[in-house]
Amino acid sequence: MNRRSFLGVFAGGAAARVSAAAAALPNIVVILVDDMGFSDIGCYGGEIPTPNIDRLASRGLRFTQFYNTARCSPSRASLLTGLYPHQAGMGHLDNDVRPGSRGYQGRLVDQSVTIAEALQPAGYFTAMTGKWHLGQQHGTPPWTRGFHRSLNHQAGGIYYPNQRGRSNARIYLNGQELPLDAPEVGQSWYSTDLWTQFGLRFIDQARQQKKPFFLYLAHNAPHFPLMAPDADIQRFRGHYLAGWDKLRQARYERQVRMGLIDPRWPLTERPPDSPAWDSLSQSDRERFDHMMAIYAATVHAMDRSVGRLVDGLAQRGVLDHTLILFMSDNGGNAESGPPGRFDGHPPGGPDSNVFIGMNWATLNNTPFRRYKHFTHEGGIATPLIAHWPASIPQARQGRFEAQPAHLIDILPTVLAAAGAKYPPHIRGRAAIPTEGASLVPAFSGRPVARKQPIFFMHEGNRAVRDGQWKLVSKYGEAWELFDMQADRTEMRNLAAEQPAVVARLSAAYDAWAQRTFAEPWSGPPRTDWGQEIRPPGEAPAKKASKKKP
Repeated sequence: MNRRSFLGVFAGGAAARVSAAAAALPNIVVILVDDMGFSDIGCYGGEIPTPNIDRLASRGLRFTQFYNTARCSPSRASLLTGLYPHQAGMGHLDNDVRPGSRGYQGRLVDQSVTIAEALQPAGYFTAMTGKWHLGQQHGTPPWTRGFHRSLNHQAGGIYYPNQRGRSNARIYLNGQELPLDAPEVGQSWYSTDLWTQFGLRFIDQARQQKKPFFLYLAHNAPHFPLMAPDADIQRFRGHYLAGWDKLRQARYERQVRMGLIDPRWPLTERPPDSPAWDSLSQSDRERFDHMMAIYAATVHAMDRSVGRLVDGLAQRGVLDHTLILFMSDNGGNAESGPPGRFDGHPPGGPDSNVFIGMNWATLNNTPFRRYKHFTHEGGIATPLIAHWPASIPQARQGRFEAQPAHLIDILPTVLAAAGAKYPPHIRGRAAIPTEGASLVPAFSGRPVARKQPIFFMHEGNRAVRDGQWKLVSKYGEAWELFDMQADRTEMRNLAAEQPAVVARLSAAYDAWAQRTFAEPWSGPPRTDWGQEIRPPGEAPAKKASKKKP
C-alpha cells in the first residue's frame, strides 16, 4: 500500500475532488470476509500481520460484541436486508429449498429490501464484488437486487481461475456469465485481489456519473479450500510450531492488555477432542504448522487487498468522506475436525484442498468456545470495525464500543449515514420492516436505540442476547444462561440459579421464532466441529432444489 497517499489524505491532502453532488452524501463500503474468527486480526489480538485493517481500527471504532448468524448465506441475507435470515428466506445455505417453507427458500424473498435497493432512490451508484451465495440459481442474483454493477461468484470457494475441480465454474460480470479465465476478467488472477480491482473500477464509474457510491465487497478469504500466493505462505512457515496452546494463550493475553477482553473472563479450555500440542509427533507438528501458515497467508493477503482499496479511496480524494464497515460472516471454521485437511500439491496452491480444522479454529475464536454453525460466542462473535474520519469524533477514534450489535443493524446504519429511507413497498408488495437498529449513535458514544433482544437460530442452535444475559443452547440440548458482563466466555451456566430469566427469555425466543419463520430444525445433530452425525451407512440427505422461484 502507498502509505504516503493514505496518510496524505488523513492529513487533509487530496489528489482528486469529488463532485458537489456526490460530496453531499457519504460514500459507503461494506467489506465482508468469510470464516474469519474473532481474534485473527491484529487489532483483535491476533499475531497475523494485518496493518491495513489495524490502521482502519486506529482511526475508527472497534465493536467488541458484534454478532453474526453463524453461517455464510444467512449472514449475507441479514447484512443486506436488515432482517433475520428466515424472514429473508435464507434460514440455511442457498441450496436448502424446502417446499412450503417460508424460512427455507434458498433465495431472498420478494418482500425483502437490500441495501442497494434502498440506496438507489437516494441517488447512489451501487456495486458489489465477490461471493454472493444468496440464491442466484433460484432467481435472486445481485443484478436483480439493486446493484448497478457486479462481479461475482455464485457461491464462492474460488481463488484461482485454474483451481482444481472448478473447471465448470463461472464468474458473472454485470449479469453476463463468463468462464473463469474470460478476457473480460483476466486469465491469471487471485480472487482476493480481483474483487478490489473491480471494486475500484466500479467506484470510478460512480465518480464519472458524479454519484456517491455503495460498494459491497464480499471476500471469499479465508474460506476453505485455503489458498494464497506461495510467497505469502512461505513467510509464515515455522511461525506456528509453537502450537495452538501457547499461541492461544498469547492471543488471550494481548486481548486483555489492549482492553478487548475483561480479565475476569477466563480463557476457555481446549476442547476434549483437540490434542495437546506437546503430545504430537514432529511430523504432525510440521503438517499443522504448514496448514496454519496457509490460513495466515490468506488473511494477510486479504489485509493487503484492503490496503489497496483504502489507498485507492485516498488517491481519489474520497477516503475521509467514506464510511467503511469491516466484518466477518461467522466464527472460525472447525469443519474437518481435529485432523483438518491437507491434500494436494503444493499446499495452498490451486491444486490443493486445505481446511485448518478444529484445533486451529479454536485459536481463531480466542477466547471463546465453539465455532461456525453454533450460537455460543465462538460461532457468532466476530469483529466489526467502523471507519469514517469525517463523522466519528476524533476522541472516539481507536476506541472500543461495547454495545451489542448484529448484522441486522448494518442496513439501518447505512441508511442512517446516507439519509436514505427504507421503502414501505418493494416489487408491488409491502416490504418486511427491518429488524435492526442504526449504529450511527454509537459512533459518537450514544446509546443504540434497540427495542428488542437479539435472536439467533441456525441448525437448531439457538440463542437470545438481552442486556447482560445470554440464553443459548446447542441443538438437542437444554438452555444455558450466562451473564455476559461477568462471564463473556460462557464458563458458568446460571440456568438453575435464574429460572425466571430462563423462562422470560425462552418465551421471547419462542415468540420471535414464530414471528420470523425460524421453524424448528429437523436436521441431524452435529459433532462439536459441525459434522453431521448419522447412523452407520446412512448417506447425507439431499436438499431439494429448484432453478426458478
